[in-house]
Amino acid sequence: MTVLSRRQALLGAGALLAAPRIGNAQALPRVRFTLDWTFHGSYAFAAAGERNGIFRDHGIDFSISRGFGSGRVPIDIAAGTYDIGIGDMTPAIRFMAENPQRDVVAVAIVYDQSPACCTVRADGPITEPKMLEGKTLAAPEFDGGRQIFPVFARAVGFDASKVSWNSISPELREPMLVQRRADGITGFITSTGLSLKALGMDWPQQRIFRYKNYGMDFYGSGLLTTRTFLREKPEVARQAIAALLKAQIWAYRNPDQAIAFLKQRETLTDVAIETERQQVTFNEMMVSDVVKQHGMSHFEPARAQKQIDAVVETFALPNKPSVDQVYDGRFLPPANELRLTAGA
Repeated sequence: MTVLSRRQALLGAGALLAAPRIGNAQALPRVRFTLDWTFHGSYAFAAAGERNGIFRDHGIDFSISRGFGSGRVPIDIAAGTYDIGIGDMTPAIRFMAENPQRDVVAVAIVYDQSPACCTVRADGPITEPKMLEGKTLAAPEFDGGRQIFPVFARAVGFDASKVSWNSISPELREPMLVQRRADGITGFITSTGLSLKALGMDWPQQRIFRYKNYGMDFYGSGLLTTRTFLREKPEVARQAIAALLKAQIWAYRNPDQAIAFLKQRETLTDVAIETERQQVTFNEMMVSDVVKQHGMSHFEPARAQKQIDAVVETFALPNKPSVDQVYDGRFLPPANELRLTAGA
């Protein structure tokens, strides 16, 4: 038996302390991720993935930032400000068509249905979308509902150029309608509907024109990144996409716990409002017949082509991206991992 001297023992301990840390303590690859709006109930899945270990278990260190409208997301992705973002597919397609050299591509469909809408007062004179012509609407410039309003107007059959806009900051949008300082507002129903309710204008007091009910069977929000990121960090991209989709499915299966994680992250969260907002997100955007049958991110090229055609024709764009240029589903996890119901 060998007996170590005190000096040998101390040297050995020092060597252990100086050795590089490995295993679970090893630094994970960092992915800069942006939402398209504030951190509320629709994005409780991101708070859950961050705090229940899903992101860590997929080997990703996510840095999550709030967004300022779906129209802004592809701009920030193309600029390299973020690696991945969630944003509505319609303004993303417009950006791709106008900036084919900017490398932006969708890699997953998070919300199968579009939440874009225009909301007016139920006690007001506007009872159908065509009556918006000649009226004044309020919305931030990069608001997703405003970005694709011309497509909606074209589908309904009125002149979008005859609508006036008040460009305001996000926090002023709903008060403009409540205070009758605008005839209507655009946005995502998950934002406008609940924010109006929080200001005292409950659902029956809102007349909501959902774009999807007027011939716009478009995909809602997708995960956006660049082909450069996919090429340079394919495994990081693959794991990040899987982690985000798994977190969304986990939140769907565990909605109350997801809101609890949101409350931990955002201490001013109104639990009642955000619980309802999350459920509206599930009902209006996430759970469609397609998703029930096939799982999340089931992509149909023909459906996407109609969305591309509508965007290009409405905005008279000189370039029409192909479906393959818009969407790349090669980095998705297996289909059985994208089912909403366990064991389905």
